[in-house]
Amino acid sequence: MIPQKTYILGIESSCDDTSAAVLCNGQVLSNVVASQKIHEQYGGVVPELASRAHQQNIVPVIDQAIKQANISKEDLHAIAFTQGPGLMGSLLVGTSFAKSMALALDIPLIDVNHMQAHILAHFIEEEDATSPDFPFLAMTISGGHTQIVKVTDHFDMEVIGETIDDAVGEAFDKSAKIFGLPYPGGPLIDKYAQTGDPKAFPFPKPKVGDLNFSFSGLKTSVLYFVQKQQKENPAFVQENLEDICASLQYTIINILIDKLKKASKQTGIKRIAIGGGVSANSGIRKALKDGEYKYGWKTFIPKFEYTTDNAAMIGIVGYLKYLKKDFTDMNVVAKARIKF
Repeated sequence: MIPQKTYILGIESSCDDTSAAVLCNGQVLSNVVASQKIHEQYGGVVPELASRAHQQNIVPVIDQAIKQANISKEDLHAIAFTQGPGLMGSLLVGTSFAKSMALALDIPLIDVNHMQAHILAHFIEEEDATSPDFPFLAMTISGGHTQIVKVTDHFDMEVIGETIDDAVGEAFDKSAKIFGLPYPGGPLIDKYAQTGDPKAFPFPKPKVGDLNFSFSGLKTSVLYFVQKQQKENPAFVQENLEDICASLQYTIINILIDKLKKASKQTGIKRIAIGGGVSANSGIRKALKDGEYKYGWKTFIPKFEYTTDNAAMIGIVGYLKYLKKDFTDMNVVAKARIKF
């Protein structure tokens, strides 16, 4: 029998953010995220340092999430955690803690696919949010993934397009490094692009078949372009930073939207949702909203706090699985690579 008020604790530790959330019947009561600043000096996430930081953060983060929800740990009905994909050391911390806590409280344990959670974050219940009807197309864009997913039901998902090399977030961050911007560079490119000319410098769009993506060639062309310009003018990047960022962002957005247009035409589906850290990009969000009147789409864009890695999205998947009594056992293991 499903309790009238079902409390789910979600735990997310796939990369460099330690997060815990408590949900009641699909509503978020708390969503605590502890970010790791140590990676900035290395220009990217260092896996060993990430797992150590998770070990330091996980107890206070979970404690804070439970206190903010104004419940006790004994009120919890299940614990949901990120099984994968992600950094193995980071995943192990969250998996081990979730198993131990579920065992101690004698409550069900629920494993969650991180990428599915980015999509199902759209089903978090909020007054000002509308969840997409099935079927819909979801584009998951992050530092490690770029996918187009056909979603027929909460747990019936099919990847119909994905990157064959770099993810879009990686293209943003590595291009930012070429421009001399600190890590993470994606948000800074978005910031500088606001005042730049998106057509100042045309960058090539990779030709990849069907619905798949490729960003390694774009990243290389950006590098060669900057190197060539700096030979003639060493201050080229500093003098043209806004235009370079705007041009790169414009190119990436066009690549993403072109593939979405193609996927929508092939499937006949006009409900489009986005998820993942890069969906916080203002240019992408605007382009998707523009698609409503350009292509007749109905678009769904999550709140900023549900775009980057967070435990609320893990909690909503946990709740949906709890309703189906889809639990896992204590033999479950973390998986750095995991399919839908």
